[in-house]
Amino acid sequence: MSPSVESGIELYWLPLGAGGRSVRWNGRVLERLLSWRDHRPADDLFHSALQVRARGQRFVIEMAPVWSNREPDRGVVCEGPVGFAWLGRSRYFRYEVRCWAGGQIPDVAEAVAGPTMVSQDENRAAALIDLIGSVPPLTWGRDELGAGDMWNSNSLTAWLLARTGHDLSTIHPPARGRAPGWNAGRILAARQPRSADDRDRAAGVVEDGQADGSEEQAGEAVAAAGADDQEFGVVGCGD
Repeated sequence: MSPSVESGIELYWLPLGAGGRSVRWNGRVLERLLSWRDHRPADDLFHSALQVRARGQRFVIEMAPVWSNREPDRGVVCEGPVGFAWLGRSRYFRYEVRCWAGGQIPDVAEAVAGPTMVSQDENRAAALIDLIGSVPPLTWGRDELGAGDMWNSNSLTAWLLARTGHDLSTIHPPARGRAPGWNAGRILAARQPRSADDRDRAAGVVEDGQADGSEEQAGEAVAAAGADDQEFGVVGCGD
């Protein structure tokens, strides 16, 4: 993100396993098996990370294994298990969600097509930073939501963007690419109750002059924000 941009949200698409041969190879094998099962061509797999400028600071937001970074001040918001809940007792089977002020995205040089500027709206950028402490620590690699998709770093990204009023139908991985977990985050965001803060964010879509969508889309966002709250048994990290 250019230093001249005071507020904004950038999305990075990184090849699965960037910087590591084992994860990339395993991902390709899994994708070939899935494509064979689904009778479709195999796609390139991507995971995602965000860089956000808000309130005069730059933050890196990502989900990664606990053991992948030993920086003491890397902005860990919460941790969750990998594979199975009981495996999370070991640090080798835990992930962490980071909101790292001044941090770096590992292997950012391998990002495909560079960063995508999702929004330059100050309120949305600040709202996303405030929201991250509410992300639920679901099990990475499992479909505990019954969404037909597993929970992972793409789920985190999609959930944060959807909850801050972004139109996910306009956001896609690079050509011939797939982002496993994206739908899990989108579906969770659609199921969760709307708080007063969410309603304010949705109202901001209209006030911001439709920077990220049409007048009809903004109206739908406000209507959705005003819907009756529904019970959904997912607890955020900070709850």
